[in-house]
Amino acid sequence: MEIINDFLITLHNYIGGHYWFVFLLLGTGAFFTIYLRFPQIRYFRHAIRILKGRYDKTTDKGDTSHFQALATALSGTVGTGNIAGVALAIHLGGPAAIFWMLLTAFLGMCTKFVEVTLSHKYRDFDEKGMVAGGPMYFMKKRLNITTKKGYQIKTGYWIGGFFAVATILSSFGSGNLPQINSISNSIFATFGISHLLTGAVMAILLAMIIIGGIKRIAKVTERLVPFMATLYFAGAIGVILFNYQNILPSFISIFSDIFTGTAATGGFLGAGFAFAFNQGVNRGLFSNESGQGSAPIAHAAAKAHEPVSEGMVAILEPFIDTIIICFLTGIVLLSSGVWKEKMPNQFQKTDIEVLATLYSENNPSDALNLGNHLNRGDKLPLFNGTLYVEKGEIRENVSIIHARSLADDVRVLESGQPYTGQIDVINGKVTNTSNTITFQGTSLIHSAPLTATAFSKSFLGDFGKYIVSIGLLLFAFSTAIAWSYYGDRAVTYLFGARYVMAYRIIFVAAFFFASFTDTTIIWNVSLLTVAFMAAPNLFGLLVLHKEVKSTIRDYWSGFRQEYPNEKTPGE
Repeated sequence: MEIINDFLITLHNYIGGHYWFVFLLLGTGAFFTIYLRFPQIRYFRHAIRILKGRYDKTTDKGDTSHFQALATALSGTVGTGNIAGVALAIHLGGPAAIFWMLLTAFLGMCTKFVEVTLSHKYRDFDEKGMVAGGPMYFMKKRLNITTKKGYQIKTGYWIGGFFAVATILSSFGSGNLPQINSISNSIFATFGISHLLTGAVMAILLAMIIIGGIKRIAKVTERLVPFMATLYFAGAIGVILFNYQNILPSFISIFSDIFTGTAATGGFLGAGFAFAFNQGVNRGLFSNESGQGSAPIAHAAAKAHEPVSEGMVAILEPFIDTIIICFLTGIVLLSSGVWKEKMPNQFQKTDIEVLATLYSENNPSDALNLGNHLNRGDKLPLFNGTLYVEKGEIRENVSIIHARSLADDVRVLESGQPYTGQIDVINGKVTNTSNTITFQGTSLIHSAPLTATAFSKSFLGDFGKYIVSIGLLLFAFSTAIAWSYYGDRAVTYLFGARYVMAYRIIFVAAFFFASFTDTTIIWNVSLLTVAFMAAPNLFGLLVLHKEVKSTIRDYWSGFRQEYPNEKTPGE
């Protein structure tokens, strides 16, 4: 398991976690923001009017309404990224990571506008009469190369094919595996219900919904998304008001260390600029998926006679998902203070690192070295050999790093009882323990458990954990519903509609098995598949930038003729 995890981390560092990907993502959003003169601001009010159906026509073709398309796309983005992802971003990069998430969302509003416009413009209908849309279709139709002799090389078909394969992989890596994993972990931590039972029940519910296709999915999401957002919003406001004295310091912490990183505080050993920047951008993308090319698949199904109008509706998506919900989660975590507090917990073995020497974070020199070890790559000596454990106590003079913090009061248990025996460690990693042997102690926590703990620091008390568990269940489950549709449209592109049912069966089966799979590996898989989708999609958007601008110009020209008395955003 550790070998697989290390391989995924290495691969992600070279692909999704490398700076080239971050700059491609932000650069594309920045380019279109300037090139199109800030459409995410100028078109915002017009987008709300379109969403309300003000310009709808009875002749519009599609499978869903504007609101249903937005709700489906939001159900795909409002998920674990809003609860677990924000907590993980702060855990890794400190408060400054929230700023980079917000910047990613602002630029992503423009990217989303562009990708949805193109995908709706070049959508198709499959053999069953359902909309088949998404970036793979504009790639197939517009990214081919014509030689000087007039021959056409179908490069767009192959680029679209690569994107479709990446979409199928991402439907598991982003929309399936981490969602049910977070659900089952949260339900187990809150209610004590086994991962297996949670996975089985949720898999059955998922199958009942997605077999009905996009129309049933849209009917579920248009009711589910507003309900779950309202529930979560109310709980978050309760936490923030309870910790009102920390609201202003929390705001300041987000913006004060943007370019310097966050210094060590409490159990948090510090994070440099690179960590905050990279984690904020990556988690921002994972949350709102701007540039990834997933949401255009849902928006392509919307009933609209003008593709630009649906692109404008898509502007609202990153705003709701990240600028409102993710930011709210960030303020909850910061104002409650739990992000830097060590708490008793059971360690995940993939998060454990054994150092060869005893360190104390109360020693300034040790704290500096530990921070550099985690953030700058100035590695401290790792333990190699055998740990001897007697009645749960490790006899060697070693330090345990867990969840990027120096763990205290570490105990080793076997089936819940103090363990006596030996544990092999290679390059700081525990290698030969059975599943019955666990490590417990006090350390930082991250992801969904951290957000659940933050919600308990309010008027709600322990009931706050239930809000997070229920919210996470609804958020994550709705994400899986939406991503099943994205995946089956990719299957339709590659193989035809007759293979969609086989895909849905595999999707449900994977959903079940992922409920009891290691969390760290799940997150690393999800981050990797994001890059495989985003890279060809962003490339296609940049190639077609002139067409995007002319399409927008044509839209406003026709709009003014049809609605001469309507105010327009100054095109």
